[in-house]
Amino acid sequence: MLVASYLLALLAILLAWPVPVALSRAHWTSRSPFAAMVLWQSIALAGGLSMIGAMLVYGLQPLGDNLLQAIASAASLVVENRSSEHLQFWHLFALCAAALLGTHLVFTLGLTYARITGQRRRHRELLEVLSLPSGAIERTLVINHPAPVAYCLPGGSRSVTVLSDGLVEALSPGELAAVVEHERAHLTQRHHLLLWAFEAWRQALPWLPTSRLSREAVSSLVEMLADDVARRTAPDDVLVRAIALVAVGSAASGPGAAEPTLGSPRAPETPRTPGTPDEGEASLAARLSRLLTPQPQLTPAQMTAVLAASGLMLAVPTALLLAPGIVT
Repeated sequence: MLVASYLLALLAILLAWPVPVALSRAHWTSRSPFAAMVLWQSIALAGGLSMIGAMLVYGLQPLGDNLLQAIASAASLVVENRSSEHLQFWHLFALCAAALLGTHLVFTLGLTYARITGQRRRHRELLEVLSLPSGAIERTLVINHPAPVAYCLPGGSRSVTVLSDGLVEALSPGELAAVVEHERAHLTQRHHLLLWAFEAWRQALPWLPTSRLSREAVSSLVEMLADDVARRTAPDDVLVRAIALVAVGSAASGPGAAEPTLGSPRAPETPRTPGTPDEGEASLAARLSRLLTPQPQLTPAQMTAVLAASGLMLAVPTALLLAPGIVT
């Protein structure tokens, strides 16, 4: 078990720094946003599992040859209120650290969910006062604002797409249809759940490169996934014009205007702070580039390799946790 804890710690270090940095610089991700999204999720899950698992296995290794046996021994000590001469200071320290980190991650996940849910509720209440239903587009609200604004507001059966009348006036019918299709893709593919999870990961461990890079990458990838849905019903040049018009309108409307975002389910929860860099600019450039100069998608073999790597990334720490006795 001791060697297993060292291997888990090594894996945690790799997934915390070099692996996410390398993936964030990769150029193939725009060719297959889905595969890249799966890989980022595997990195985050395997990284968290390895961090907690390394400390847990190290702390419990004096009590058994595998994790299940060690947990049973530890539970017996607690129930019988006995002490163990095998558990030294560093073992207890590792167990406390594992418990604190696990609790911190779960608590932050719940806190982030509560915060976002409250923000969405208040935003929906404002929309009830400031918006009108669109007579031409189903489950769509229109707000009176000159800046081109488009975003979706998740809420299960109450999910809606929000457009500004400035956007409706600026876009042609084809461009407007592409925007609406883009927004609906966010809702149908539940992108807000992915963004919630990765935002919670960033809030919990803001000093970890994985948390920052993964959130930025996932924010960009969900936009590309929604673009791919919109491309099924609209030519690429139409979608490019729609994205460009919204971006130009955003710059012209000034820093005090509402944030115009084409297809960002984060709009109600994370408005841009005036005077701060907009991390969406890099995402916008990447989206326009893949639409203007389409690249071939990953081959089936390449896609299989990425998905296999994602599965292996999760399988390795799981195997080391459940059967660490195989590495002694």
